[in-house]
This record gives sequence, C-alpha cells and structure tokens, in this order.
Amino acid sequence: MIFNSLAFFVFFPIVTLAYYLSPHRHRWMLLLAASYYFYGFWRPSYVAFLLVSTVVDFSVGLLLGRVESRAKKRALLVVSLALNFGLLFFFKYLHFASTSLEWLLHRAGANVELPVADFVLPIGISFYTFQTVSYVLDVYRGEREPERHLGKFALFVAFFPHLVAGPIVRAKKLLPQFSVEQRWDTARALDGLGWMLWGLFKKSVIADRAAAIVAAVYADPLRFQGGTILVATYVFAFQIYCDFSGYSDIAVGTARILGIELTRNFDDPYSASSLTEFWRRWHISLSTWFRDYVYLPLGGNRTGRARHALNLFVVFLLSGLWHGANWTFVVWGAFHGLWVVAESLYRNARAGRGGRATSSRAADVLGRIATFHVVCAGWVFFRAPDVERALQVFGQLTFSYPRSILDEMTHLVAGPREAAELDLAILLASIVVLQSVNHFLLRPESPKLRGAIRSAGFAALAVVVALFAVQTKTPFIYFQF
Repeated sequence: MIFNSLAFFVFFPIVTLAYYLSPHRHRWMLLLAASYYFYGFWRPSYVAFLLVSTVVDFSVGLLLGRVESRAKKRALLVVSLALNFGLLFFFKYLHFASTSLEWLLHRAGANVELPVADFVLPIGISFYTFQTVSYVLDVYRGEREPERHLGKFALFVAFFPHLVAGPIVRAKKLLPQFSVEQRWDTARALDGLGWMLWGLFKKSVIADRAAAIVAAVYADPLRFQGGTILVATYVFAFQIYCDFSGYSDIAVGTARILGIELTRNFDDPYSASSLTEFWRRWHISLSTWFRDYVYLPLGGNRTGRARHALNLFVVFLLSGLWHGANWTFVVWGAFHGLWVVAESLYRNARAGRGGRATSSRAADVLGRIATFHVVCAGWVFFRAPDVERALQVFGQLTFSYPRSILDEMTHLVAGPREAAELDLAILLASIVVLQSVNHFLLRPESPKLRGAIRSAGFAALAVVVALFAVQTKTPFIYFQF
C-alpha cells in the first residue's frame, strides 16, 4: 500500500476511528495488525522476513539483558548482525556482488560464469533492518533496557507510517509512546493533516510531474542538448527531494494524528551552504544512524586528521552502498565523501592558521549556490542507471545546440505544446512555493501560523493538490532501497 493511493485513503480513516474507539490496552494490537496488513498489501509472504528480524532481535535484546559475560554479549550481537545484514545482503547485494565478481574475473582473463540469482527486494528492508540493529546495539551498549513486551517491540519495528521508507526511528523515542494513552486532539489532528497535505503536494504535484521529464532525458541523454540535460538534472534534484521528504512528511502527519511523534527527516536541505551542512539537513535519521553506529565507533574526529578523513569517507561510501546495489551509488557516496573530507580539511587548516569562516551575506549566498550545484552533480550518478550513462550526461553538458531548451522540454511532456508549457509552469511555480514555505514557514525559528490563517493555508493546499496532482501514481523512489 502506498500513501498516495485510494486504498490508503480508505485504510487510514478506518484505522484512526478504530484506534480512538478502542481501549488503550488493546491499541497496540490494532496498530500491529494494521501495520502488517499495510506491509503485506504488496506481497504477504515478505511479512515473514519482518517477523524473523523482529523475533530474533527481541530475543537477543532479552538475552543481552540477562548475560554478564562480555564474550557472550558479543556473540549475541554477532548473531543479530549476521542475521539482519545477511538477509539484507541476500536480497539486495547478492546479485550485485555476483555480477561484479564475474566482471572482474572476465577482465582478468578467466572465463567463469557465476550463478546469478536476482530476487525481488522486500520493500523497506533497509529501513527496518537499520531500525532493529540500532535497538540491539543500544541494548548491547547498555544505553537502554531490553523491551520485554514482544507485541510492542513488533509494533516498534512495523509501525506502518515509517515502515517502508522511514524515518528510521530509535527505540528510545518510539517505544515509550506506545504505552501512553492518547486521546483525540483536534488541533493535533489538523496539524497532522497539514503535514500529510504538504507531503502529498510534494509527491503528487512536484515529484510525479518531474518524473516524466527526468525519465525521458536520462533514458537517452545523447538525444538532448546540454541546457536541457542541465534543467532535467535540476528538476531531478527537486523530484527526489519532494518524493522522499514527501513520504516522510506524510509519515509524520499520519503518526501525529494517532498521537505518535516521529522525527522530521528533512530540514530545507537545498538551503545548506556546505556539503557538511547539507547532510545535517538531508535524510537526518540515516545521517545520525551512521554517525552514532559507524562514525563514532570508528573514532569520529577524536583521531588524527588522516584517520578522521578516512572515517568520514568510509561513512559516505557505506551510505552510498546502502542506497542501492549499483556502482552508481558507490560513486555517489564516494563523491560526497570526498567533498565532505575536503571541507573538513579546509576548516581544520583555517582553524590552524587562526582564520575565521567568512560570514557575509554574499558569501552565504555563494555557498548555497555552489553547494546546490555540487549536490546536483552527485545526483547525476544517483539517477543514471549505470556509470556509463552518467558519464554520457556529463559529456552532453559540454555541448550546446541551436534548438530552444523550452522546445525540447515541451516535447518531453505528453499532450499539445500549450498543455506542456502549462505543466512546466505549474512545476516551476510549485518549486518556488516549496522553497518559500521551507525557508519562511518551516524553519524552527519561523513564526508559527495559528487559527484562521493556518486553516486557510491548509484549505488552499488541499485545493492545489486536488487540482494539480498528477493522475499517474508512481511508487516512491525510496521503496527500492
């Protein structure tokens, strides 16, 4: 089931009504059943893998709380990590590893054909794997007590708003909320509905409208002039942001209506003035996961400069690989890693010379523009189906043809030219609205809209979604991760 489907708009009101009519002691059962139904709506058999991870990590957590021996604790941790990452490798990386090894053997002159199995990836496996692993690691470190209620632990893993594409929620934040009796709160529900509408605007009005343009250009970049490819790359930057953050916003709003608070996963990332700041604003739950469970255990910045640079690079390389079993994601992760390492070395060099970062308005604006373009350069590898296609995109960016960019762009959108121009105008206007709202209304320090103004804003947003949503429903991009 996807958020922008008719099935969900039937499912969620029924679940909400049943939730608030049920006694508090039974609500976890209702939400758990609803979550398994939500997940099994695509392929019921994959609920089994979700159950295996749940039962194993719940049991490991209990045993970690009982054993005293450090060696036994480590053995239990290995069991959990081996199972979770083993399943993830089997479904997500086995095919990639086999084909990559076969290619290397052929390059070395060995005529070897390896058995290659390509399995359907269980939706959301990367997200719920990281979520259960974070719980086990927290218990192993002694940072939280083991959860003793199997049902509530299963709900922590499978809670349907965040299950498929995040945010990756920590046990210490989510589990205690299931034990708090929630009462219907109209103001909170309206706020949650506002987040859902905002997420639908991002997904249905911007991301799905941008998808056709980007798909056409990246399918055969050699057909297009550099200007058109550049515009399509800019469009993809907003497509992926609106697609992913739109899901996260709907998840936050859905949970809030049920009285559950999830962490916001994005914070106006395209306003960042450096790559380091960008990653504090983009996919925040994943960035903090890698920080807490990979970067800091490797030594973080408490080591020498060379080791610190290596730690940063490893984190981004793993982050790239987390996103997909393709060399394009490895290159994308390495690209960001090198930029963040370069920024870190530059900051350290300036600090060593007693220099201070420039804080002028002009420098800030230039930093934001430069950061956005570096991020867009990385998106080329993220979007291209393979490294060869990505290099074709960069190659075409150096060429210019006498044709009008607008003429090429309007041919990418179905329908007569006038309708295509209107569609492009809607997309551009929507992006302007998106960035304006992000910058002026959704920052923590922004003034909060109340009362009639807020209600009018929600009503206007609902009208915009109803009028301008793309009718073709496309899956959320991060479902494949």
